[in-house]
Amino acid sequence: MTSKDRITLYYSPQTRATGTRVLLEELGAPYDLHVLNMKAGEQRQPAYLAVNPLGKVPVIGHGEALVTEQVAIYIYLADLFPGAGLTPALDDHSRGPYLRWIAYYGSSFEPALIDKFMKREPAPPTHSPYSDYETMLAALEAQLSRGPYLLGERMTAADILWGVAFSWTMMFGLVPRNDVFVAYAERITSRPAFHRIAAADAEMAAQHAAACGG
Repeated sequence: MTSKDRITLYYSPQTRATGTRVLLEELGAPYDLHVLNMKAGEQRQPAYLAVNPLGKVPVIGHGEALVTEQVAIYIYLADLFPGAGLTPALDDHSRGPYLRWIAYYGSSFEPALIDKFMKREPAPPTHSPYSDYETMLAALEAQLSRGPYLLGERMTAADILWGVAFSWTMMFGLVPRNDVFVAYAERITSRPAFHRIAAADAEMAAQHAAACGG
């Protein structure tokens, strides 16, 4: 991969972008950070809204490709670096389950958590994208109980997504700290890549707060 093919990660510390940076480290991918101080509102400035009109991170740039949406980013990056072994090949029988669980994050898990966090009355199960919170979470617990990873013995990019997500959501009480979820999150967050990025994030977040007078 030439220098012009490096990944640009639009980034702010201690956000959803953290998991993407962990994934890049796990993939051994060459990347550069385009850092936004979200405490200063840089994600709402015209320059960044031209990149992502929603003002959200992560976003990645790769050559002429610009990819938003966390799930799409994970799939794109893992496929871009197949040698890292974090994505099943197209003809691998586990490709379907891999896509199922990585898509489940955006289509079911996050909508359910937002409703729970906002204390909103969920839609009836027949109209809800995630049925109901308990059913959505029980499906995850059943899959992870087969462990140690979503696809059994093989770790994939989906596990980076989910491991980081469980770590954060359990911290804020949005997901119960049961044995299955705790063990799974620790399996991912104990990896060296996560420790490196967590430490870098803490330092960067402190710098952003200081720049805003915090």
